[in-house]
Amino acid sequence: MVGLKSGKIEGFEQFSQFTSLQELNTHIEMWLAVHKHDFSKGALIGLKRLVRFSAKIPGVCNAKIGTILKAIHQEYKDHGISRSTFKRMIQKAKELGILSVYETERKNGSQSSNLYSFNRFPSNEPPKEEIMNHPKETNNLLKTEDQKKKERREEPSELDHTYVSDRVPQPFVQLVKCFFPEAKTIEEYWKMVKISAYQYLWENDSELILEVATQSFKQLIRKLKFNRNIKNPFGYFYGILDNKFFILYDEALKEKYDSNDVEMVFSLGLN
Repeated sequence: MVGLKSGKIEGFEQFSQFTSLQELNTHIEMWLAVHKHDFSKGALIGLKRLVRFSAKIPGVCNAKIGTILKAIHQEYKDHGISRSTFKRMIQKAKELGILSVYETERKNGSQSSNLYSFNRFPSNEPPKEEIMNHPKETNNLLKTEDQKKKERREEPSELDHTYVSDRVPQPFVQLVKCFFPEAKTIEEYWKMVKISAYQYLWENDSELILEVATQSFKQLIRKLKFNRNIKNPFGYFYGILDNKFFILYDEALKEKYDSNDVEMVFSLGLN
């Protein structure tokens, strides 16, 4: 966007995609559940601080980079982050779709601080096809068996399903481990379940949550088996969860209103 004039944050309210700070935080949690591993430790610190600077107008910030870095240094003292780390974080967040960045200018036409606008997590978007990068056969032939063994020894080993947090129900662990045996991956899938359940006020119904989680994961696996071009299984899984919890929420509301109508009829003596 060219020619966007700088000004007070209240003047950029139209760039907000969120109705509340809680909604913003929920979507940030969903983004990080999928893409946390794409950021370095320092970049994550910068991203989370940018979120905190986006509280007045949920999801929108026009603070200077220097101001944000100063706040980080004050909190972490000798463990702040550099300007280059912050800029790399911004570029990565843009590439992943987490953030939109707009240049602003002063009245005299000189460049001012950027406007940062967080995007909603695309839970209901159809999965996009992934362009597969096929490895060159010549590269594979150059690797000897000894080289491959050495690489496997040097790779950090992943914790398996026996290390999953106790907060994740065992029936869900036993199901997911058949396809994704790493503890971290299982926990990330369960985190998506908890976020979606919370969105529709089902967080206290553990039996229902487990049932929906199980059905949704089975539906995801079926889709993965028939369509190998799903780019983001976490996002697709959340879309299934979101749809199921919404239907249950809608049915609960209708049932509540129907029962209220019956009670009103009896109270008025119209039965």
